[in-house]
Amino acid sequence: MCGFAGFFYRDACPVQAETILDAMGLAIANRGPDSQAIWLDAQAGIGLSHRRLAIVDLSPAGHQPMHSDSGRYVIAFNGEIYNHLAIRTQLEQLSQRQWRGHSDTETLLAGIETWGLKKTLELAVGMFALALWDNQTNQLQLARDRFGEKPLYYGWNNNVFLFGSELKSFRAHPDFAAEINRDALCLYLRHNYIPAPYSIYQGIAKLLPASIATLQADGNNLVIEQYWDAKAVMANQQHDTRSDTDQIETLEQLLKQAVGDQMMADVPLGAFLSGGVDSSLIVALMQQQSDKPIKTFSIGFYEKEFNEAEHAKAVATHLGTEHTELYVSADDALKLVSSMAQVYDEPFADSSQLPTYLVSQMAKQHVTVSLSGDAGDEVFCGYNRYLLTDMTWSKLAKVPVFLRKLAAKILRAVPVNLWNKLNTLLPSRYKMANLGDKLHKAADVISSSSLDELYYGLISHWKNPASVVIGGREPHTLLTTPSQNSMFRHSIPRMMALDTLTYLPDDILVKVDRAAMAVSLETRVPFLDHRVFEYAWTMPQRLKLNKGVTKDCLRKILYKYVPQHLIERPKSGFAVPVADWLRGPLKPWAEQLLLPERLAKEGIFDHQHISQMWLEHQSGKRNWQYHLWDILMFQSWYETHHQ
Repeated sequence: MCGFAGFFYRDACPVQAETILDAMGLAIANRGPDSQAIWLDAQAGIGLSHRRLAIVDLSPAGHQPMHSDSGRYVIAFNGEIYNHLAIRTQLEQLSQRQWRGHSDTETLLAGIETWGLKKTLELAVGMFALALWDNQTNQLQLARDRFGEKPLYYGWNNNVFLFGSELKSFRAHPDFAAEINRDALCLYLRHNYIPAPYSIYQGIAKLLPASIATLQADGNNLVIEQYWDAKAVMANQQHDTRSDTDQIETLEQLLKQAVGDQMMADVPLGAFLSGGVDSSLIVALMQQQSDKPIKTFSIGFYEKEFNEAEHAKAVATHLGTEHTELYVSADDALKLVSSMAQVYDEPFADSSQLPTYLVSQMAKQHVTVSLSGDAGDEVFCGYNRYLLTDMTWSKLAKVPVFLRKLAAKILRAVPVNLWNKLNTLLPSRYKMANLGDKLHKAADVISSSSLDELYYGLISHWKNPASVVIGGREPHTLLTTPSQNSMFRHSIPRMMALDTLTYLPDDILVKVDRAAMAVSLETRVPFLDHRVFEYAWTMPQRLKLNKGVTKDCLRKILYKYVPQHLIERPKSGFAVPVADWLRGPLKPWAEQLLLPERLAKEGIFDHQHISQMWLEHQSGKRNWQYHLWDILMFQSWYETHHQ
């Protein structure tokens, strides 16, 4: 696992090019603390900077930027190709080769020389981002893995084309303008992350997953093509018609292969273990293929209602892993809040980033690579919101639209504070905390005109973010393009597909990548082996959601290794108590970031709107925790990187 950055000038590089490359690499040193190198062709205008976290082939033969045998190609590569030894075998059958080492980077370069970049990536199983320079054609190519596990930004800025793993490198370039993209900021307020291809900076984009971007030699034309299509996989109607038992057995074998492949490493390796279905299954399949105890890691919380560490420990004991757990308090998490802006190179407001960072920090003390159970929910229908949204819409759809809209109008006509006053008059058994907020949110739900509108509302924080971002206009995304959703007739597969294309790469995978790489830990996601994913979408929906039981096929596999009673329990999770924090220990920090004069001077947000929300939240009239958290995490990021 590594990080890289680079630039391309239409004309020759500036005289300080090497110094700039060093600075761009230093900005992401946490992604690769083991070695650093640059490569520069000043006449061609191209430069690469690479930081290495050595995982496979720890020798100098694995150092980057790396040149192909012929000298035609130079690559900066971040990631792992799990089947690279199989690819080597194919290459050796085509011609006699003398390998310099056993790194997957060298294998990639040999494949590119033999088949070209696109076919090589089609053969590759892995997670990666890369920059490839062709000395023969003077073309730059950028590529990203199928699901976007590894990040890659690019774009023209002040006559230089910048690219790299994180935006921190861009800010290290002296010509980078760093102009805030206010339209993308609107998207951030809606989702608590910035969806691809947008970024927080004007003119800078994220390369979409499974894509190759080719910059022509003159720098005037950027062509982007896909080498794999997740939408086509999910829309495929050819389902496996064998018995349920046979299908689950096939899935188990594919998962075993994926887990076994991802245990490839020349450094200590372990796994995150929460005690839930997904992480427990990954650990069980790891332990089944290991002749020594797997190292597992869990975070525990002193607040009993949030704590799942005892369940993880029970699973670890049953499987015989070498288990490590760390108990943390709310104070431990609180201390991290202000530092998250340095960890995340873009504004990011998913508060589960805090426990993710804590477990990564602990794991790094023992291993360099950790497998996780991420993506099990998206691929195998694990989110309760899928079932809840579907059930809600099936009931709402039976009520005429005009009646629902009338009811919503009545609910909204009564101010929130008046609903709350009425709530105080009710008998204690009928009283409800934040009744006004809940009734106004209910109005949004019942007034939805379609399931897609209902789903979009449920996953949105700010309903009209352009109203608070000065000069911002919310652009279209996959979630607001109806034609993209029509390929799925049934609502639950449609929500799963949309989450796979949006929430998974832009929230879940970003959260884990940045938190883990901040402490130089590589994370791997076996559920995102594309062979597992492709097979999962040939399985009938009943094997994923069976009579209200989510991830049913994964449970059936898991219970071969772990007793059911250790897994089946109400899921608690770590719900960060943001509302209380903002009225208590985080209040001084938040007040400084939300000072009206400060917001007015920055000229990004409508300070009157935000000040009103802050006062209402502090008084208890409203619960604006998610809205305020989004603003605060942006303000903290802005203070860290732009003031």
